[in-house]
Amino acid sequence: MKQPTLGNPQNTIEVLQKYNFVFQKKFGQNFLIDTHVLDKIIRAAQISQDDCVLEIGPGIGTMTQYLACAAKKVIAVEIDRALIPILEDTLDGYDNVRIVNADVLKVDIAKLAEEENGGKPIKVVANLPYYITTPIIMGLFEKHVPLKSITVMVQKEVADRMQVGPGTKDYGALSLAVQYYAKPYIVANVPPNCFMPRPKVGSSVIRLDRYGTPPVKVQDEKLMFRIIRASFNQRRKTLANGLKNSPELDFTKEEIEEAILTLGKGGSVRGEALSLEEFAALSDCLSKIREE
Repeated sequence: MKQPTLGNPQNTIEVLQKYNFVFQKKFGQNFLIDTHVLDKIIRAAQISQDDCVLEIGPGIGTMTQYLACAAKKVIAVEIDRALIPILEDTLDGYDNVRIVNADVLKVDIAKLAEEENGGKPIKVVANLPYYITTPIIMGLFEKHVPLKSITVMVQKEVADRMQVGPGTKDYGALSLAVQYYAKPYIVANVPPNCFMPRPKVGSSVIRLDRYGTPPVKVQDEKLMFRIIRASFNQRRKTLANGLKNSPELDFTKEEIEEAILTLGKGGSVRGEALSLEEFAALSDCLSKIREE
């Protein structure tokens, strides 16, 4: 197995020039050019020779080389067709990597895990395109892909949002969704100069450890998430008004007010004041009202 040759600016520039590669803004391409950060990501993801890793957006294969050295198998899903010949070059000699040219949002990842890892849980490691970070992470959770953990580079602001609790300005639907499925932990903050081209914002590596069973019990998971979305869609409104105005919900004003009262909260409470446990209780209460 070859040792990683990418990860520093000079080698990255050589590869890009060799192929006359042009960065595609629509794919949110920012390649890592810092070996210390790469080492930190591999350590944080706790990759071992038993692991099958899914990498989303491998770019020119910088992190893929590091993952291939650490893991049993790497599946690298890349949307940009122009990068496929580059990946075939930079990953030549790494015999445990499968390159898939596809949009990860349209790939059946559970099927890939079945093919490559016998359906056993995989680990996801990625330097994610910032414009589709949330749909990618939520897609992995909601489709119940067999996962051990997700260790990803994301926009710092998004990483902060994933791990905060009620009453903070960053708290929202993403915080609750992530914390329902996984335990979030920020590994490192990464400045813009670690990338080529430099992004305009700071980045963070966050690790999400998938729960075996969610930390709260709820009768209807889908209803709870509809309630969560409705309560944050119009942050300035009270929780009752947010739920009443939502096209996703069809409860009466009286039903909503009754359910909020059972939480022991006043009528003027806002969604950002509720914990995950309280949203689960609210959802169960509304489910029960419907059944009566």
